[in-house]
Amino acid sequence: MKSVFKVIGVALLLGIAYLSFWPIPIQPLTWDAPAQPGYNGPHAANNKLANLQMIDLGAESGPEHIAIGRDGKLYATVESGRILRMNPDGTAQAVFADSGGRVLGFDFDAAGNLIAADAVKGLLSISTEGKVTVLTDSVNINGQRDPIRYADAVVVAPTGKMYLSDASTRFAPKDWGGTFEASVLDILEQSSTGRILEFDPATQATRVVAHGLSFANGVALSQDGQHLFVNETGKYRVWKIAVISNNLDVRQTSNQATVLFDNLPGYPDNLMRGSDGKIWLGFAKPRNPTIDNLATKPFMREVTLRLPRALWPIPQSYGHVMAFTEDGKVVADMQDPSGKYPESTGVTETADRLYIQSLHAKGLGWMPNVPAGK
Repeated sequence: MKSVFKVIGVALLLGIAYLSFWPIPIQPLTWDAPAQPGYNGPHAANNKLANLQMIDLGAESGPEHIAIGRDGKLYATVESGRILRMNPDGTAQAVFADSGGRVLGFDFDAAGNLIAADAVKGLLSISTEGKVTVLTDSVNINGQRDPIRYADAVVVAPTGKMYLSDASTRFAPKDWGGTFEASVLDILEQSSTGRILEFDPATQATRVVAHGLSFANGVALSQDGQHLFVNETGKYRVWKIAVISNNLDVRQTSNQATVLFDNLPGYPDNLMRGSDGKIWLGFAKPRNPTIDNLATKPFMREVTLRLPRALWPIPQSYGHVMAFTEDGKVVADMQDPSGKYPESTGVTETADRLYIQSLHAKGLGWMPNVPAGK
């Protein structure tokens, strides 16, 4: 019997040692997570996003970003790294391009080239014939080349300048098992190394507009071209940042950066321009009480990462998108508590449809775009 207890004791000691000391890639920092607001007010629980109609993508999945090109075709990035092109009703699907990485966000420039934020390759230009060219994959920091590690979203300004988010300068998807895995590491660590970059095609220069963001994600440009709206996924908020900012640390008080939305009920992902001046925002996941409770417990976050992945406190699926005006008024909010269509990362609006973007869905969801009051 003594030998049994001895074995159990040794096993417990080994377990404690593993949970306490096994090497992990993150160095968690303490932060103050605001109390969860729940689903109320402009985000009152509803089922407006339920019962989406689906466009079958065959063997492809994860239509993370969708946009209509100048040719009237619908373009969608998928998990395989390919960019699909199809008619707006989903017919005549074909592979437009394959970057060899993972395109997350994209926009079109004045010449009709698809400008892609590739989480592995950097900022790309893809011609109308599908030829891929790297525009920039690094930024100059004090005379040193600093790689773009996690290009996530991009918007092209009327000036031709391109603004992209580099979600994390700590965890590159190519080094940490993919985009989702790298995002989990970055948000658990909370070192806030995300940044917004500007690439100027005229000068070929890449500069830092702002930094200090906890997983910099979706990017949209104001109608006057003077500000960027930026999702800070790891801290549940949306920033409004002046495009003239230069290497601005958003953690320091400045009149060039303000928080437009704070303490949102989920993890904000993509930002997309809609009709009538509004901006659509998608929530990849809802808030998780366990994660928020660990905000002031960095050691427990280390322990969490040592657990089997099945025990990580990953939030459940919950469909949720919203639209807002540039002055911060919520004008639409649609949810599907069942989470049947997982990770509703954003919305692409056309005159007759709302396409719902997703990180992992097996098809492309859509619903009729019914004008308010009808």
